[in-house]
Amino acid sequence: MELQNTVKEALNALYHHPDDGVRMQADRWLQDFQRTLDAWQVADNLLHDATSNLETLIFCSQTLRSKVQRDFEELPAEAFRPLRDSLNNLLRKFHKGPPKVRTQISIAVAALAVHVPAEDWGGGGIVKWLQDEMNLHPEYIPGFLELLTVLPEEVFNYKIAARPERRRQFDKELTSQMEVALNILTACLNINELKEQVLEAFASWLRLKHGIPGSVLASHPLVLTALSSLNSELLSEASVNVISELIHYTAAGSSGGVTVQMPLIQVLVPKVMNLKAQLRDSSKDEEDVKAIARLFSDMGDSYVELIATGSDESMLIVQALLEVASHPEYYIASMTFNFWHSLQVNLTKRDLHISFVNESSIEAERNRRLQVFCPAYESLVSLVSFRIQYPQDYQDLSYEDLKEFKQTRYAVADVLIDAASVLGGDATLRILYMKLDEAAACCQNEKSEWRPAEAALFGIRAISSYVSAVEAEVMPKVMDRLLKLPQHPQLLQTVCLTIGAYSKWLDAAPGGPSILPSVLDVLMSGMGVSEDSAAAAAVAFRQICDDCRLKLCGCLDGLFHIYHRAVNGEGSFKVSAEDSLHLVEALSKVITELPPDHAKRALEALCLPVVTPLQEVVSQGPDTLNSKPARDLTVHIDRFGYIFRYVNHAEAVADAIQRLWPIFKAIFDLRAWDVRTMESLCRACKYAVRTSGRCMGFTIGAMLEEIQGLYQQHHQPCFLYLSSEVIKIFGSDPSCANYLKSLIEALFMHTTHLLTSIQEFTARPDIADDCFLLASRCIRYCPQLFIPSAVFPSLVDCSMIGITVQHREASNSILTFLSDIFDLANSTEVEQYLPIRNAVIIPRGPSITRILIASLTGALPSSRLELVRYTLLSLCRAYGPQSVEWAKESVSLIPLTAVTEFERSRFLKALSDAASGVNVNAVSALVEELSEVCRRNRTVMEIVQGSLRPLELNIAPVS
Repeated sequence: MELQNTVKEALNALYHHPDDGVRMQADRWLQDFQRTLDAWQVADNLLHDATSNLETLIFCSQTLRSKVQRDFEELPAEAFRPLRDSLNNLLRKFHKGPPKVRTQISIAVAALAVHVPAEDWGGGGIVKWLQDEMNLHPEYIPGFLELLTVLPEEVFNYKIAARPERRRQFDKELTSQMEVALNILTACLNINELKEQVLEAFASWLRLKHGIPGSVLASHPLVLTALSSLNSELLSEASVNVISELIHYTAAGSSGGVTVQMPLIQVLVPKVMNLKAQLRDSSKDEEDVKAIARLFSDMGDSYVELIATGSDESMLIVQALLEVASHPEYYIASMTFNFWHSLQVNLTKRDLHISFVNESSIEAERNRRLQVFCPAYESLVSLVSFRIQYPQDYQDLSYEDLKEFKQTRYAVADVLIDAASVLGGDATLRILYMKLDEAAACCQNEKSEWRPAEAALFGIRAISSYVSAVEAEVMPKVMDRLLKLPQHPQLLQTVCLTIGAYSKWLDAAPGGPSILPSVLDVLMSGMGVSEDSAAAAAVAFRQICDDCRLKLCGCLDGLFHIYHRAVNGEGSFKVSAEDSLHLVEALSKVITELPPDHAKRALEALCLPVVTPLQEVVSQGPDTLNSKPARDLTVHIDRFGYIFRYVNHAEAVADAIQRLWPIFKAIFDLRAWDVRTMESLCRACKYAVRTSGRCMGFTIGAMLEEIQGLYQQHHQPCFLYLSSEVIKIFGSDPSCANYLKSLIEALFMHTTHLLTSIQEFTARPDIADDCFLLASRCIRYCPQLFIPSAVFPSLVDCSMIGITVQHREASNSILTFLSDIFDLANSTEVEQYLPIRNAVIIPRGPSITRILIASLTGALPSSRLELVRYTLLSLCRAYGPQSVEWAKESVSLIPLTAVTEFERSRFLKALSDAASGVNVNAVSALVEELSEVCRRNRTVMEIVQGSLRPLELNIAPVS
């Protein structure tokens, strides 16, 4: 009684106390209370208490529902019947509401049915029990109907802490009882005021997607009732839900698919088609039009393979879907977008016509279908393209509205791409150019209406990948038009992006060289009008220089002029530091095409405006260099990173890095404490190593010596990933063996001394991530240096400490490192190191296995399951029956209350199959099932983790 009063007081404080702190305290107390064993009785008592107010009833019904879902195992076996009877009494008590309370009680009973086998409910399971209750107490039918509605929904509710095997049984039980359920619902149709509720329950049962043949459903009273309501003045939402579910049901593989369900399809389609005229009926309520559009979209999505045959009947559905696509309201029109994409995939993918006997007949059928649907997709382009036009009041749009408008544009762009896939890019371009031509005629100056021209260009840009690089009819006109459009900021931004999108066409077009100067002029204008247009122009400049690089080799002076203005911030250019990297990349790609001598000189010119500010800072002495904000340095160093990455001349880059090394070394020495600057500098060095390779000469030695020394003082993770790149390039070079061995031993030894506990892994996840990425690289590129080294066992021990770190990348790197060790036998080149590997892994095998099983069963989030499973199965493949014994030891630690003997044996059988060479995919589901069993609720997870103790490296096995 005292606890019941405390709950009421806490709820009163939560909802009515003026102090936020008191409300938060009450909320915390109530959440903690819901996890207690007492919550069962208190919630039940308060629900039966006639004096409980609405707030108390809602809280207690939610508590009881969540207890049944998650904590049913807390109760003794004999508690089932009293609990069922109490919930049944509550269902009767609240049969007229409040609706929120009745729904929670209904879900609780349904969850109880998931936990408890059919035989415990009496012959026929919960549905038969429910039928008996309804016959005995017809006055409570509304409450029982809600239970019948939520019952099939609980099959898919993974909040319920049921074991996987029991969940599968429940699915079978409901499927076997479907006929009884539909008989109950049919009997309830006679109660007129319950018709909507009956149909909603029917829709819910249909979501199980199996159990009744189409020939039976085609004449079923529930189906006929739903169909008859389509003709009524007021469209019933429940009827629409039923017909929508019936459409999905007929297409579901588990129901037999469209062939088996054809009798039902032949009833549904004509009834829905009769609604087509209402799409244009202005007197119709918008919600009704939305419901009708939903039915047509469902038909399109479900029967897309039938529609793709191009029969006369299917084209009627396509015409109706075009009607929906033409609706002025975007949220209605967009319902069809998924259909147009699915149909496009069906029409264009070759493997969807494999029923035809040979290649020529496949091609002929594909072309026939494409021809049939071309008119529909031509209409679609015209119907949707207006939606990408900026609204008149776009400047007044809120941030959210503008975001929504941009999402609309992207969605319409996807539809245009689907159309281009069917029609061909050139044909789609002709339709969109007509719109550009009309709009450009009205767009002569900056005060003219620019929005239609911008919309047409946006569409033309969207399909750029589908337009032929040698298109000679329309593209010259498009280029001519867009180069003459007024320089309104939004319009200019889209002009620049469109130019960039058609860079390949500019390279291939016969008139390309003559257009390029005008194109570059437009891009320079874009760089000076607004930040958005400057960003677009910078991207386009990069694309033009990438695709037209051979044509631009003779225009370097002009390109350098643009580059200097952008990088140095001269004149009116509004190019940001981030966007200037596009220009660095652009020039780098053009320089790549030059002969070596010319490239070397051009690279020096490219580096000059970047190195000058860094030289000035370094020359002003250590104090100045130390006090500079990181941004003042990284803006220039990042440009070097792009230069070294994209100038593909190994010797020229090696020469550049050699000349720049004194500056880089000064920054390394004085800014090693600064994470941002070090990351930027290591990234630049990484690209220099990648491009220069073995041309780097003595600079690579100086670089490695620098990072090896600095890592021990400052522990910057980026020093590890720079070493990773060096290992990849030089790992197999015998002349570097001594140097690299010294490097990796020093780096790994220091890291293992840093990462001595899970707390250290949590505090330094980036170091853990880069350390084990480097270790995996060593296994791949220099196993001869790494596996026999003294640090290999220490690193394996270190990985065992850190497997369960919650940081995703760090955990993934550790698991990948371990699976790389286990997979060593897959490579013939490293077989000689297997004895060394085994000497390290076998003594640690039981602990590694236990930690991996702990990770599988809850120590790591379920999102890591795939990699944990792969690592565990790799261990089994590597160590065969021995690894299964390790796993047996580990799972024997878990109490039988958490994992039954049957569940253990299924898991061990899966591991045994993997160990004997069975395909990993065949056993994966069984391995993951153990994870589901052990994660089914918080209590079980705590029991499992408490028994496996993954943070302890060595625990004695049970005798």
